[in-house]
Amino acid sequence: MEMLVGPDWREFFDVVIVNANKPKFFTEVSRPIRVFDKTANTHIWEKVTSLEKGTIYYEGTVKQLQDLTGWSGHQVLYFGDHPYSDLADVTLEHGWRTGAIINELTHEINTLNTPSFKENANWLQMLTQLIEDHQDYKEPEAMEVISDWMAERDYLRKSTKAVFNKQFGSVFRTYHNPTYFSRRLFRFADIYTSNIRNLLNYSVTHTFYPRRGVMP
Repeated sequence: MEMLVGPDWREFFDVVIVNANKPKFFTEVSRPIRVFDKTANTHIWEKVTSLEKGTIYYEGTVKQLQDLTGWSGHQVLYFGDHPYSDLADVTLEHGWRTGAIINELTHEINTLNTPSFKENANWLQMLTQLIEDHQDYKEPEAMEVISDWMAERDYLRKSTKAVFNKQFGSVFRTYHNPTYFSRRLFRFADIYTSNIRNLLNYSVTHTFYPRRGVMP
């Protein structure tokens, strides 16, 4: 942390806990929190009755953290980089707000915003609509045109998928369907971003409101 932030890095945090050993920190109840002695590089056995800023603490459990700080439920915004192993338990068991750090977002967003992808995605939608509107025409000429449209549509579907990753496509969708990863992400993360530093663009009192989804 000193290399990343500087020698006064502890001043940026209200509470510092090391060696939390997730997921034990969230599941066990018999791991007392202790003060960590940086000089001796070990913990002190004295019972901790309050948490002080600037002090480094060792191990403990989420219950002790909540009891000593009063932080609970929607007062807490917890960040992790795995929707299930990091975020599921704190959401389901403790009711915490959660944020996911998804590094792949940068590549996905950059790809979505390229002119070629936008053009192909728009044409794919238009082509699909054309096929849907004209699929019942049985004249030979019409059927030949529709066949060409379907071949082009199939090509566009594969190419717009492969542009994200040649092996498995987008992290968030496979053709028109959300991936298992994205379903887990939407289930267990209240917000997600590519980098925690993105939140520096917002105040600590900023509220992110969900967007209205399209229902059938």
